[in-house]
Amino acid sequence: MFAIFKKDINAFLNSLVGYLVICIFLTGVGLCVWVFPQTSVLDSGFADLDSFFSLSPYVFLFLIPAITMRSLAEEQKNGTLELLLTQPLQDWQIILGKYLACLVLVAVALLPTLIYYASVWRLGSPKGNLDSAAVVGSYIGLLLLGASFTAIGLWASALTSNQIIAFMLGCFVCFLFYYGFSAIASADTWSSWGYAVAFLGLDTHYEALGKGLIDSRHVFYLLSLIVAMLGLTHLTLGSRKWSSSKN
Repeated sequence: MFAIFKKDINAFLNSLVGYLVICIFLTGVGLCVWVFPQTSVLDSGFADLDSFFSLSPYVFLFLIPAITMRSLAEEQKNGTLELLLTQPLQDWQIILGKYLACLVLVAVALLPTLIYYASVWRLGSPKGNLDSAAVVGSYIGLLLLGASFTAIGLWASALTSNQIIAFMLGCFVCFLFYYGFSAIASADTWSSWGYAVAFLGLDTHYEALGKGLIDSRHVFYLLSLIVAMLGLTHLTLGSRKWSSSKN
């Protein structure tokens, strides 16, 4: 697993993809948080990071599938996935190695945003007038959300050898889980089941964690979704191995 992890990390660092992804994320959210008047902290009059935490998931919807789209799709296209599957490696080792490599890149992209917290903390009147518990909860929620999107994107990458299709499929499924269930729950048809349907949406759990209360129900749901998506990826790779051996 460590060999796969190291290989993928080096692949990101030795190409423009990793740096480009991080720069796009930081530039996009930085402009929204500090420059654009509609969402700027400087123009809001409040010492908080609500604009950052409300916008970041929508950036992640496109950013993370762009990271994961090549993980398994490129291996399939180049014919190296079959070679990996014949090595003395368990499928889970391949999946976890690639998953952790993508997740580390997401975490590295988030790390510089701690400067936003330090800046807003100093800008508060009085200094430090900031709900730190809510910020910590939001960061935990954002990291778990990123981990969920990464698992979804990895599964999408396992389904096809075309990176563009993997990207589009990853974006669609991430959007469905983040916003789709809440949109469905708001329809009058689901009036009696609205809460249950909304509970399936990632935004419900992310927003709850952002209030600073780390409820085990929300953490458990996010972790369960990650495990389920990695399980689907395992089944997909298993079916490919079975098809290859049958042929």
